[in-house]
Amino acid sequence: MTPRFAPGVRLHHDVARARWVVMAPERMFVPDETALEVLRMVDGARDLDAIIDGLAEKFDAPREVIAGDVRGLLDDLVARGALVT
Repeated sequence: MTPRFAPGVRLHHDVARARWVVMAPERMFVPDETALEVLRMVDGARDLDAIIDGLAEKFDAPREVIAGDVRGLLDDLVARGALVT
């Protein structure tokens, strides 16, 4: 599975509010810091395993823990229509 943003959806830094947002047609999501780390790796080229491996290495955390969190987040964003796989 290689997640990518759905058509018309993008990660955007809102300079006026000094925060990152996921912009979608007629809606917006404000990711927390954990979600933001994952979303920064969603580029349409990295598959799920590469994202999990990158985050596990970056945060020196067990891959199994990272995998569960990342899968849950991505599944939620796919259900909301923000990401496609």
